[in-house]
Amino acid sequence: MTTPDDLLQRLDAFSARDREEALRALAARIAFPPEGGNVNLHAHSFFSFNATGASPSRIAFDARRAGLWAAGLCDFDVLDGLEEFLRAGLILGLRTTVHLETRAYFPEYAAVEINSPGEPGVTYIMGGGFPAVPPPSDARGRFLAMLRRRAADRNRALIERINARVPEIAIDYRGDVLPLTPAAAPTERHIIRAYCRKAAVVFPTDRGAAFWAETLGLSRTEAEGLVADSVALEEKVRSRFVKKGGIGYEPPTAQTFPPVADFIAWVLACDAIPLVTWLDGTRAGESDPDAMLDTLVAKGAEGVNIIPDRNWNLSDPAAAARKREKLRAFVAAVEARHLPINIGTELNRDGLPFADDLNGPVLSAYRGPFQRGAAIMIGHTWLARYARFPYCGEQARAEFGQDRARKNRFFESVGRLPPLTEATADRLRETGPERAFRRISDSARAGRWIV
Repeated sequence: MTTPDDLLQRLDAFSARDREEALRALAARIAFPPEGGNVNLHAHSFFSFNATGASPSRIAFDARRAGLWAAGLCDFDVLDGLEEFLRAGLILGLRTTVHLETRAYFPEYAAVEINSPGEPGVTYIMGGGFPAVPPPSDARGRFLAMLRRRAADRNRALIERINARVPEIAIDYRGDVLPLTPAAAPTERHIIRAYCRKAAVVFPTDRGAAFWAETLGLSRTEAEGLVADSVALEEKVRSRFVKKGGIGYEPPTAQTFPPVADFIAWVLACDAIPLVTWLDGTRAGESDPDAMLDTLVAKGAEGVNIIPDRNWNLSDPAAAARKREKLRAFVAAVEARHLPINIGTELNRDGLPFADDLNGPVLSAYRGPFQRGAAIMIGHTWLARYARFPYCGEQARAEFGQDRARKNRFFESVGRLPPLTEATADRLRETGPERAFRRISDSARAGRWIV
């Protein structure tokens, strides 16, 4: 007999069919808790990099089991998990949305670091609430394919540079890195894992500590501690191999990443929401939030993404206090512009919380805007997917004009509806976009699904 533990393991299988079968079996067996107020709308899956190798189905299941109000998938450069994650939400009774994150070249900030350490002119940026994967045959699909292709090219070039410096543990992109992913879209974290695994094979027992001590510039005692802690080892190797000053580091140029304006235009063409990303306000590019926001909003950005945990959860009290103040100022600037806020913890590194505690002593001050932002993202996803009425679309502009506050209230009211079920989603899809819009709007006014 298949046990729940067996099913949990199958949730992370590389077979999509196995994942869905396991999810449906678990959904039928598990008594889930009532939803609370916490959300995580920025979770990376194994389609880019998740610290525990979690699939979109596993993230959705864990979110439902944790009582999250909503969950969002956010992978780098790909939308491979979109349909799976949205379907998982329907199966589980969980509000879900899907984003994409990448890096882009920001010409107005070419001389300063923004939120990508060691990379002047480069900003992390996101598209939020993609309603569907763009077809590969049109310009939107070709842009998405370009993101994947350029990421692969950067990976291969990075490996070539590192292999030349540490030939003892040289790895092969196809043989050592691609098998770590289900859809051939590895990140630099996969590359680092491959190097660490190769070193464990080439240098067994205490020889590995000697190798890492010399390679990383550590004492033998420090290296022995890292060899015993794979998580800490990967973080140290990543810093020494790929970050600024590392043996594989190469400064980015204007051609390394797509221009910000091009990425924003693509996101809008996909009926998603272009999102400014905020790190922690400690670098020059984020020192003036108003200027940064105005520049990106002028290019078409319509929301922001924050990783709250990076802005308060520090061991140094003085540093934590400074970051909390910068977070306060940034949220105030965002609220003044009525931009919806997307939050999450990424889940791409061990030790990160599964979700932010919006009732905690620090983040409770932002519970209102963070929960409103989550509801807006969910409302947009449903309206864009079933009614072709995206947050940034022509219909929304015709209806709300420049009154972003009124638009936010409408999308929030939709997002606060109970989670969609498979049956309700089927009825919305079958009725067509115009009727679906009317039914969703009527449901939002009633506070319950009446489709």
